[in-house]
Amino acid sequence: MKVVLKQDVKGVGKKDQLVEVSDGYGRNFLLPRKLAVEASAAAMNDVKNKESARQHHAEVELAQAKQAAANIDKKAVTLHAKAGQGGRLFGAVTAKDIAEAVESQLGQKLDKRKFVLAGEIKNYGSYPVEVKVYAGVSAKITVHVEE
Repeated sequence: MKVVLKQDVKGVGKKDQLVEVSDGYGRNFLLPRKLAVEASAAAMNDVKNKESARQHHAEVELAQAKQAAANIDKKAVTLHAKAGQGGRLFGAVTAKDIAEAVESQLGQKLDKRKFVLAGEIKNYGSYPVEVKVYAGVSAKITVHVEE
């Protein structure tokens, strides 16, 4: 019996997936509990429409991520910090500080978890930082730490 799952079913499949199950399992377990519907033409059309909508949303998100990466790629942001003797900072520059600087200076709001720091920033100078905007889409910015 072919059914379209309405929810994830352990050992059978994921939501909106067409699966082949035994007749008894389908009629006695999946259908009465409303975990699946029979694979009719209408159900199959609904699955195709949901899949195309999901794919369209993924393409739109990817395009927006590429645009955001192009806006910040190879740009520089400046942070001001206090330091002691020898230029060593009190504390360190964190991804949160960099995210706030990118938002205020470049106008691009990004989550602090998207920034990949090569190491701790504890001195004045320029540091390259990678920004992972989306899966497979990244940009590089330069962070200048000044007095």
